Formats: sequence, structure tokens, C-alpha cells
Amino acid sequence: MPEAFSPAFRADLARLMRWRRDVRRFRTDPVPEAALARGLEAFAMAPSVGLSEPWRLVQVESAAARAAALCNFEAANAQALTGYNGERAQLYATLKLSGMRDAPVQWAVFCDDGTAQGAGLGAGTMPEMRAYSVVSAITALWLALRADGIGLGWVSILDPARLCSDLKVPDSWRLVGYLCIGWPAEDTPTPELERLGWETRRGRPELETR
Repeated sequence: MPEAFSPAFRADLARLMRWRRDVRRFRTDPVPEAALARGLEAFAMAPSVGLSEPWRLVQVESAAARAAALCNFEAANAQALTGYNGERAQLYATLKLSGMRDAPVQWAVFCDDGTAQGAGLGAGTMPEMRAYSVVSAITALWLALRADGIGLGWVSILDPARLCSDLKVPDSWRLVGYLCIGWPAEDTPTPELERLGWETRRGRPELETR
């Protein structure tokens, strides 16, 4: 049985998770390749249903691909704004919800629902487990990057079908996350949405007994 980690390590881990914030404000200086490699190594260590490793990554680097992704976000964001009214709409309009203009590294992460790896184990009854596996890998990447002082922002205000088409990925690939990666322009352990009053964090969840 593996030994428990030290109190100092557990304290550092808790601090790391507190500082793992969704970053939308980036500096434009490059991210060291060694740090990205460490992040990908952490990504690869994530659990996956049936050992299917359904994650697929695309580095969005060309000017054309980035422009298409940014245009996608701007259209989706404008549409999302129409779903709010009054003060909520006014606040939404002020929120910075993407770092796509400045983040030096941008990755689109997909789930390959058509993968033969894993032979369908665990995904027959809950096929969504493949996407959950990708989410767990992104979380591992997020923490590894944060340990190096690097920020990650997860953009979800997008038209997934349009992005898949623009990036010309296979039909079996489903968008899970568009990630902006770079050095944070500011550091704070408090989420921006919480600071600006969009929502209040609940804190530790209660367990219900059945």
C-alpha cells in the first residue's frame, strides 16, 4: 500500500487547487515547451473509461484557424447575451469570458466517440464516460500547468459543430474544451465571476444519505 503524502505536500496540493483559476487575461510572452510537455504528461496520466484514452488534441496556431475560433466565440457570446435582461445583461456585457486574443497557446480538445480502443468497456451503458475521461485529463493538465505558474482558460461559449468544421476534424470527434494557455496577466485565488458578483460560491457540498 502506498504511503500517505506528507502534511506539507497536502498543504501545497490544497494551495495549488485554490490557485487553479480559469484565466482570461494573459500576457503574450511564450510558454516554455518544457512546461507544456509536463502538462501533456499529466494529461496522459488521467484515468479513462475502459482505458480508451479517447482524447484528441489540436493545436490551434495558424492565423486563419485562430480567427475562425475567435469569430465563433464572438458570435456565440453575442447570442448568449440576448438570453439575459436588465442588470444581469449589463453585467454579462462587461465580463471578459475568453483570453483568445492574447493567449500564446490555444488547444482544442476533443472526445473521439468512435474510438475502438478500450473495446467499449464501461461506455456501453454510459457512453458519456468517454467525454468525462477527457474532462479529467484537462483537469490534470490544468493543475500541472498551474504548478509551473502557467494559467489556463476554458472557453465554452462556442458553437461546437462550427468549430469542428473549421478545424476539419473527423466526424467522430466531439468538442469538449477550447483551452487558452499562457502566463496570467494577474494572479488571484478568487474566481473573477465571484469577484464581480455574477454568482456566489457554495463551498463544500453536503452529502445526502439514502
